[in-house]
Amino acid sequence: MSRLAGKRVVITGAGSGIGRASVHRFVEEGAEVVAVDLNEEGLQETKELTSDQSKVHIITADAGDEVAVEQYVKFAIEQLGGIDVLYANAGITGSFSPLLEQTAEEWQTVLRVNLIGPFLAIKHVAPQLIKQGTGGSIICTASTAGIRSGAGPAHYSASKAGVINLVQIAANDFLGTNIRVNAVCPGLIETGMTKIIFDFAKAKGTDHKIGQLNPLQRTGDPMEIANAVLFLASDESSYVNGQALPVCGGLSSSHPVSGRSKK
Repeated sequence: MSRLAGKRVVITGAGSGIGRASVHRFVEEGAEVVAVDLNEEGLQETKELTSDQSKVHIITADAGDEVAVEQYVKFAIEQLGGIDVLYANAGITGSFSPLLEQTAEEWQTVLRVNLIGPFLAIKHVAPQLIKQGTGGSIICTASTAGIRSGAGPAHYSASKAGVINLVQIAANDFLGTNIRVNAVCPGLIETGMTKIIFDFAKAKGTDHKIGQLNPLQRTGDPMEIANAVLFLASDESSYVNGQALPVCGGLSSSHPVSGRSKK
């Protein structure tokens, strides 16, 4: 398999879940990857589980800190000799408290990682892509929660809606550069970030109901998202730009409703 043969890739949030699956999938397709995460132990595990460890370079960094972003971009250029693909995936959920119980501090924390993080990644990677003159692909993780309400907490949902708008703006800002910018919008995927949802359901004995609102009536696997990201990173999506691709079992195709009382 060589859909990404020779491609130089940066993936943030690579220490678990979707990011880890993406590292593994990209390496299988011939890419060399710089894997970024705050969790050094998770990064080590990602590398150890990869089919070709020599193709994975790890660096611990805070995706929402500009100095740290500059450092991981510099590291990637030094290790890989350049960058062809950026996957800005790092994110956090924040608390599941109702809107009126959330604090400004909680919002700042979530927005810092989920929205400012991708902005900073784009800000510092895009100049390298422009300098190389060969274009490239930038993918950001948004969410079905960013498409409409009801799929996540308020601060998380707002941050992901911002990511969708960010990729649209960036795609147009890079007019004529052959740099494509897209978002992937996962549905409910079992990862470290969503563990609290699954654990709560298991404790209540309702885990069999998780994912029932989408037409496939199941949750997704991190590798299913990684496959979609792989498509957006590869030349197979060469005419896809400024889009938000839902990978959600069909959840975003409708507005799930709860039962209404009969009058």
